[in-house]
Amino acid sequence: MALIYNNLDSIAIADIASLGIPQEEAEKLHEKLSEIIGIYGAANPQTWQHISKHLLNPDLPFSFHQMMYHGCYKEFGTDPPAWSPDPKNAKVTNVGQLLESRGKEFLGSNYKDPISSFSDFQEFSVSSPEVYWKTIFDEMNISFSVAPECILRENPAYPGGQWLPGAYVNPAKNCLNINRKRTLDDIALLWRNEGDDKLPLQKMTLKELRSRVWLVAYALETLGLDKGSAIAIDMPMDVNSVVIYLAIVLAGYVVVSIADSFAPSEISTRLKLSNAKAIFTQDLIVRGDRKIPLYSRVVDADSPISIVIPTRGSTFSRKLRDGDISWQDFLERAEGSKEVEFVAVEQPIEAFTNILFSSGTTGEPKAIPWTVATPLKAAADGWCHMDIRKGDIVAWPTNLGWMMGPWLVYASLLNSASMALYNGSPLGSGFAKFVQDAKVTMLGVIPSIVRTWKTTNSTAGHDWSSIRCFGSTGEASSVDEYLWLMGRAHYKPVVEYCGGTEIGGGFISGSLVQPQSLSAFSTAAMGCSLFILGEDGYPMPSNVAGFGELALGPTMFGASSTLLNADHYEIYFKGMPVWNGKVLRRHGDVFERTSKGYYHAHGRADDTMNLGGIKVSSVEIERICNAVDSNILETAAVGVPPPGGGPEILAIAVVFKDPDSSTINLNMLMQSFNSALQKKLNPLFKVSNIIHLPSLPRTATNKVMRRILRQQFTQSENSKL
Repeated sequence: MALIYNNLDSIAIADIASLGIPQEEAEKLHEKLSEIIGIYGAANPQTWQHISKHLLNPDLPFSFHQMMYHGCYKEFGTDPPAWSPDPKNAKVTNVGQLLESRGKEFLGSNYKDPISSFSDFQEFSVSSPEVYWKTIFDEMNISFSVAPECILRENPAYPGGQWLPGAYVNPAKNCLNINRKRTLDDIALLWRNEGDDKLPLQKMTLKELRSRVWLVAYALETLGLDKGSAIAIDMPMDVNSVVIYLAIVLAGYVVVSIADSFAPSEISTRLKLSNAKAIFTQDLIVRGDRKIPLYSRVVDADSPISIVIPTRGSTFSRKLRDGDISWQDFLERAEGSKEVEFVAVEQPIEAFTNILFSSGTTGEPKAIPWTVATPLKAAADGWCHMDIRKGDIVAWPTNLGWMMGPWLVYASLLNSASMALYNGSPLGSGFAKFVQDAKVTMLGVIPSIVRTWKTTNSTAGHDWSSIRCFGSTGEASSVDEYLWLMGRAHYKPVVEYCGGTEIGGGFISGSLVQPQSLSAFSTAAMGCSLFILGEDGYPMPSNVAGFGELALGPTMFGASSTLLNADHYEIYFKGMPVWNGKVLRRHGDVFERTSKGYYHAHGRADDTMNLGGIKVSSVEIERICNAVDSNILETAAVGVPPPGGGPEILAIAVVFKDPDSSTINLNMLMQSFNSALQKKLNPLFKVSNIIHLPSLPRTATNKVMRRILRQQFTQSENSKL
């Protein structure tokens, strides 16, 4: 049941004290609140800005934060700004500094200041790619061994255009280069293992990182693989996996990204699709008192030659297979090349650096290659939207198996920032202390992690004041959970960020030079154009509110142009409308553009859902659920938004072979579904609701109407309020 909040000027001392705040403190808070209202009024963004900066702190009950926020904006309508940029601070952001020095060059006499002119600059990034991207590459100190003939060449055979034709570059080399913003003594990585909370942070300078990467690159050469061969990584994201990732790219091979949570069948599928010739893995994953086998899963996946890293020691929990190599033996192969620079293999712009995977609407994941251009897109998003720069310390709990793992590597190192890695679960107080001790300035999250922090109060007592902004991706967020998150860092902004593995970053985001509203996007990403399709299948006017399937302008730097196991044109362009002479690119999400110019995501338009930040098709889930009980005729899986907002929950509709199914225990069946899904697909998946139906709703062509089921489940969830 939703709480009802009073307007700020109607709040009494007793109301504040009723939240568990001592009477004397309640009186002081009320006095400060009255002063702010007297100056700025009781209900506008300036009022909230001063309340969040000068009245609230992380030690006050969150219910008081809610009282202030919802009371201030009670009559405001949609998309109230939870954070507004300060004009002075806006000028020292990456974008602000660029616009202050070259804004009139880009925008002419229309340029005013970074805040007022940002939307015009975003449009400029789309209309003038030649100028924009050359400028960004210069800002990030990107070094091409062979310069591109141009930035973008239009070609009817390439709906997305040809980017940087003729260029040669190695993104890993650029991660390790010294430049005008970075020296060899700068900290490149800092990390801590779970359980070592009282020990000092471990750190690695750029000089040390280069040496480690070079050594692994030399050792890779001893495997005798052809250049361009695929080499998989199935490991937690720690210092070793980052070094290995960079070494594979530096040496001219292709990384195959596999999440360390996958079951053997999923690992096997990805190894086969990528034709991986070797795999790096770890003996065990340590999470608290638990030791989770990883190498065993890789072996069960019938993997190629494996290089195996022992877990926090020198011994293994099991004997290595014949032909597999221990980490120590692998490094000793290159002992004679220690401290010797490895000459990077410069690659043509269309060469692959990474193969990642994203579920489509079939059981087999799409194998999506990143070219050498894609890392530059990821880093450019970090530069512009998260304002990552020299001196920043960037943390984002993720894994190299998902796109945000490689994104973190490139967005940090290509922007001369430090990458902060916590080798353990991000859910407990150990991670919160790590953020404090590392003095993280940009913290990336997914909403389900934030929900756990809020529920367990695991951040209590830890100082997150060093954070300049949060980044959030992977799932839909909820207003109150992200209000709570902002409050942990004295109301620093949350930059919502949405894209995809095939985009190499985001197509829609927030910005530190625009007001940010909770659970909303404020801008198309730089270089991207967005279209909301109306009922006629064509774009709605760009300046009016609307709701519909999202389409993207086709010319997005870094976006995919091929798939290893599917027809790229058919998936992303076939059947899409032509706009201004160009066929638009399909994305598949339903988006809303509000009257105030913000965007809200409303889930997938197709039958793919998003569970815990992982896109998965209904077909994959149904295939496993159908086999759980011999009495099951068929199932339908849908993602349902919870009533209070936030990430989708998994719901299953079941049809039984026996019409009289009154004896079947649905709770026990749900447990069986969860057990099977977690074992065979992903240990993070969980069925939250299950219903029995006599039959599934279908179209005239016999396709299951999951949209109807989603509506039924949503109504059922709302009725529980």
